[in-house]
Amino acid sequence: MTHQERITLSTAGHRDMHDLTERVAAVVARAGIRTGLVHVFNVGSTAAVGMIEFEPGLERDLPALLDRLIPPGRDYGHEQAWHDGNGHAHLQATLLGPALTVPVTDGRLALGAWQQVFHLECDIKPRTREIVVTVQGD
Repeated sequence: MTHQERITLSTAGHRDMHDLTERVAAVVARAGIRTGLVHVFNVGSTAAVGMIEFEPGLERDLPALLDRLIPPGRDYGHEQAWHDGNGHAHLQATLLGPALTVPVTDGRLALGAWQQVFHLECDIKPRTREIVVTVQGD
């Protein structure tokens, strides 16, 4: 069986992180499967999803680390072509990736105590994001 829903998320712009765990878990519950997989996919090239212990320290640390590795404002090729100020956002989102797959066991996300599903906005301005959540299993 396959079940798919979309989560709409409003972000505040660069570095804005959201805990999606409960929203993804609710989609899994509505899907009614006991064993399978849930796939979480960010639509767009300047935001990412992943897994982290979602707590205030790491909520600051991860975006700060990305800004050190791939700083905003550099003269990226994307900037030379489009002049839109978000070349770093594309690269940061690519580094983290747009998707995450989590096992479903006994009808629930198979997560450790300190694992949460997050969404990170890498773009420079607020966005309305769509996250596609697909549940497959029995």
